[in-house]
Amino acid sequence: METEQKQLEAADAIAPAGMLPPTGGETANLSQLPPADEPEAQWRRVASRITHFLAQLPEYITSFLQKNQRSLINVALILTAIITLKVVIAILAAINGVPLLSPTFELIGIGYFIWFSLRYLTKSESRQELSQKIRLLKQEIVGE
Repeated sequence: METEQKQLEAADAIAPAGMLPPTGGETANLSQLPPADEPEAQWRRVASRITHFLAQLPEYITSFLQKNQRSLINVALILTAIITLKVVIAILAAINGVPLLSPTFELIGIGYFIWFSLRYLTKSESRQELSQKIRLLKQEIVGE
């Protein structure tokens, strides 16, 4: 009786709180642990699988790129457009920070607008010339 009490106390010290170690009849249903040399063979299998995967990785990447080439190009173009837009915005913000440069560009824009209006929008012949130029440019771009 005394030895059983000492075993229970020792088991309580090792086992988590609220759990008792299995007694004699309960251990028959527990699974057996693998032999000590088994983990080494398992590590070898895992290592061989990893090396096989790494050896096949270039082929996997190549097939992925071939299957998704158009989508990857679209993603690259969108990212390039976003980066370009951010750079242009940063350049314009830097130009706006320079004193007298922003008002100078505004005056140049107003002057160009006045010239364009007088050149192409005042007379009907010049408007027709402008519409012809726009049609030619559209045909070049669209290809119709």
